[in-house]
Amino acid sequence: QLQLVESGGGLVQPGGSLRLSCAASGFTLAYYAIGWFRQAPGKEREGVSCISSSGGRINYVDSVKGRFTISRDNAKNTVYLQMNSLKVEDTAVYYCATDLSPLCNATPRYRGQGTQVTVSS
Repeated sequence: QLQLVESGGGLVQPGGSLRLSCAASGFTLAYYAIGWFRQAPGKEREGVSCISSSGGRINYVDSVKGRFTISRDNAKNTVYLQMNSLKVEDTAVYYCATDLSPLCNATPRYRGQGTQVTVSS
């Protein structure tokens, strides 16, 4: 059974850092692109970053460029999102998702339950 499980969220002060993990089971993550999305209360879902299966194609939403870094460790079947210089507006539920395609997809079919990130002083 395909499963994505996020972890690493929490409460952090503005300017702080968090590293989110997306652990995959039930399929071989190495073959597929993985995206990170977020949704804040009252707002639409937003694509944050995505990494292709090879890692050769990476994209970020403009608001996180230079602050967030996506990476993957296929040996661990895990994708990471390193988030630095966090801002209050980064507060949201973050979740990872895949469409079981080697390339990124804006509307992937499979997603995890999400992890809460709260940036507050």
